[in-house]
Amino acid sequence: MKIVEVAIKVPLNRTFDYLVPEALCTTICSGMRVEVNFANQKKIGIVLGVKDHSDFAIEKLKPITTLLDTTPVFQNDILNLLKFASQYYCFPLGETLQLALPTLLRQGKSPDKTSVVYLDLTRDGQAITTLRGAKQLALVKQLQASGKTPLTEIKALGFASATIKALLKQQLIHEFVEHDNCWQTAELTINKALKLNPEQAIACAAIKQNKGYQTYLLEGITGSGKTEVYLQALADVLAKGKQALVLVPEIGLTPQTVNRFRRRFPNTPIMLWHSALTDSERLQTWRYCEQGSCAIVIGTRSAIFTPFAQLGMIIVDEEHDSSFKQQDSLRYHARDLAVYRAHQAKIPLILGTATPALETLHKALNGKYQLLTLNQRAQTATNNQYCLIDMRGQQEQAGIAQASLAVIKQHLAKQKQVMIFLNRRGFSPTLICHECGWLSNCKRCSTSATYHKGIRSLICHHCGEHERPPMQCPDCGSTQIFPAGKGTEQVEDFLTEQFTDIPINRIDRDTTRRKGSLEEALEEINTPGARILIGTQMLAKGHHFPDVSLVVILDVDSGLYSFDFRATEHLAQLITQVSGRAGRSGEAGVVLLQTHFPEHPLLQDLINNGYQDFARFALTERQLTSFPPFSQLALIRAQAHDAKLVQAFLNDLIPKTPIAGIELLGPLPAPLEKIAGQYRYQLHLQAQNRSQLHQYLVQLVEYLNSSKLAAKVRWHIDVDPIDMN
Repeated sequence: MKIVEVAIKVPLNRTFDYLVPEALCTTICSGMRVEVNFANQKKIGIVLGVKDHSDFAIEKLKPITTLLDTTPVFQNDILNLLKFASQYYCFPLGETLQLALPTLLRQGKSPDKTSVVYLDLTRDGQAITTLRGAKQLALVKQLQASGKTPLTEIKALGFASATIKALLKQQLIHEFVEHDNCWQTAELTINKALKLNPEQAIACAAIKQNKGYQTYLLEGITGSGKTEVYLQALADVLAKGKQALVLVPEIGLTPQTVNRFRRRFPNTPIMLWHSALTDSERLQTWRYCEQGSCAIVIGTRSAIFTPFAQLGMIIVDEEHDSSFKQQDSLRYHARDLAVYRAHQAKIPLILGTATPALETLHKALNGKYQLLTLNQRAQTATNNQYCLIDMRGQQEQAGIAQASLAVIKQHLAKQKQVMIFLNRRGFSPTLICHECGWLSNCKRCSTSATYHKGIRSLICHHCGEHERPPMQCPDCGSTQIFPAGKGTEQVEDFLTEQFTDIPINRIDRDTTRRKGSLEEALEEINTPGARILIGTQMLAKGHHFPDVSLVVILDVDSGLYSFDFRATEHLAQLITQVSGRAGRSGEAGVVLLQTHFPEHPLLQDLINNGYQDFARFALTERQLTSFPPFSQLALIRAQAHDAKLVQAFLNDLIPKTPIAGIELLGPLPAPLEKIAGQYRYQLHLQAQNRSQLHQYLVQLVEYLNSSKLAAKVRWHIDVDPIDMN
């Protein structure tokens, strides 16, 4: 009898052998799903290989229960990628494979279980310019801009079923199920390609002349036309009938990106991949890509595991963004896996950003990646004007200085848009008693609960605990309880009082929970006229707001002094990205940075010399301190309700004698020591050599699997950590 090696979703770093019934011996192969009995439970596993012998006695092996597939769900290239991710990030292979599967396939469903319904305009609908119903006209305009679109995506944008049915009845739109790969043989249609400036043309030429693997770092200042370079580089790939993967950091960027790509390639099937899609939609995207029916996938980090029939290019937009790093279970970095996948497939990879991560920039400067620079803004002849607002002795309300308020009024009077950036949602970070100093601390975390005035609630943004704010101080009984600190909700209240006739859009996690709400807000923002935008990081990433002429960044100082060695890099990236939302329509924008430390070297370097200069100087600092990218880093994090147990567990991992090439620091309390009642500690592992670090981690994982203490705490290994919390 034949034997198969099967990976099962269990927290063990090993695979399992099963017997293959004779009837299946000729059909079973690696990459297929099988149902097996494991520990008296039915589980779905992935076949890794077929063999003739096992290290275990044949009579002790169980037969597989069911073969679920006729063709593999994982081709060899994806299996190799997942095996690499499992090994590199020290995560069990069985769990890694299951995480990469769409939910319906994890449940044992057929890959062809479902189809996605599309909407598109009829010939009559394409000619429509006016309609009695405003919502109907809005849907027609959406389809005119984006072309054929999945029905669920249309509903996610806020269009009701009644609106869709009305247009179907009028025969202005039609619905259909699409599944073919005719696009590969049809002539590629390209709409309105822009004329490239010299820098863009050089970048495109360099990418197009590539005949195999090469990673390009496209370092372009905000507004320099990086997306146009992507589009023109993609045209060559699509013309050859090959597919492309475009990774974006946020769900909020996918509708904007996909609309632009669909306008450029109107007859090319483009699909989305992100967490807001239904299970059926994700499965359909997976299947279309695998069979070659989809030309381009635009998705967030997990799209890196999507199978393609003939992948020809990968693009990672805003490659510096920390959201490409998964922060739980398999703690992979999508950008780094994109490098591995492109290398294995021998295809080009474009990493685009205005603010490259120092690790990426270091590789480009060392020649591992090819550096392409865009220093000229595509739409504006001059760069933005920066101004530091010294907050020392400055009068302010809701965190906005009087000097900033005066500039805001000037720009609104010119019918321009103003963006106020504060990376803190809620009304205020805490409540404080003016009599005794009581703070509204979370009972389960070592941090304060944020006051949300609109819903009269104290919410911990770490454990999610809700409670009503007290009418009297719990400690002294005083009624003198007031908000301390500023949040986006407070800024919105203040500016609403100041500018009663100006529309205001607040965009943060609280205002965009409802499906389609973000898209509605972005559509409003694109309406000409004076407007105020208030938001957190959701507004900072890649959005194109042509009418924004002024950006005001509040509380710049919060990132200047931090325990995290990456804090200054992240602050510089954030300031540069937020500032880049201004001045995108032809004239230079104005950027105000409110700070108590206007003479700080970081701020002076950024406003006078730009991010490129800052990043290259920051690399020399990293080299002097031997921090990444000049060393390799891993964290072992552990947590439990008993702090002494966590410390004992991590102390048990420290070897009696030092290990050559490995430095250990800790156990140390995490910066946020307690979350949801659990105490958190971490052990830092640092090495100059990557292979040395991984050899030690392999030994450590083997020890942890047999440690009795390891079963009493929650622990994980984070390789190349981004968040030191």
